[in-house]
Amino acid sequence: MPDVGRSLAKYIDHTLLKPEATPQEIKKICDEALQYNFASVCIQPSYVGLAADLLRGSSVKVCTVIGFPLGSTSSAVKAYEAQLAEKEGAHEIDMVIHVGALKSGGYDYVEEDIRSVVKSVSQGTIVKVILETALLDDNQKIKACELAKKAGADFVKTSTGFSKGGATASDIALMRRVVGNSMGVKASGGVRNQQAAQLMIRMGASRIGASASVKIVDDSTSGSTSGY
Repeated sequence: MPDVGRSLAKYIDHTLLKPEATPQEIKKICDEALQYNFASVCIQPSYVGLAADLLRGSSVKVCTVIGFPLGSTSSAVKAYEAQLAEKEGAHEIDMVIHVGALKSGGYDYVEEDIRSVVKSVSQGTIVKVILETALLDDNQKIKACELAKKAGADFVKTSTGFSKGGATASDIALMRRVVGNSMGVKASGGVRNQQAAQLMIRMGASRIGASASVKIVDDSTSGSTSGY
């Protein structure tokens, strides 16, 4: 692996969230994560136990998604889902906000929705808040970041990869300005090559979510596989 790729690997959540993912594919991405020393694998909740078994004893974390991909399940369901995922071996939780509540000014609901997940897991478990930035204007993105920060989350994250757009450099810069240095910022959705990953990091990303992870670290000209 080139030196540039090696330096990027520590930022990457190696991601497989497609609904048709098989146990064999989960094993493959866990093997790749061990080989390349990615920060984590990000998989659906039903595969947390499998990934935890495969990665036990390594530095690679298990990340899963909660309220995914729409964010419109109840807070109680999100909290239970996060609690169960942690019990099964998840170290990091990427939860989706209730986008409709945010857009309609239901800020107390959004804050409490995030807080319910934060409070449901142990202090050492990382909670990332997916804003679905493609559906928000800049003022809404700012407000969502502020609410995530108030609710005690560890990261804000751009996208699920299942909506109409993914991470942009301008969104990462905006999110970093709002949360400052006290939170992480995760760029997810459409990050497909080394140049894109490096740009996101320069703009303030501290984590990259991608399904094209191996291509990103191996070859700066690659990018035929879509990110999430």
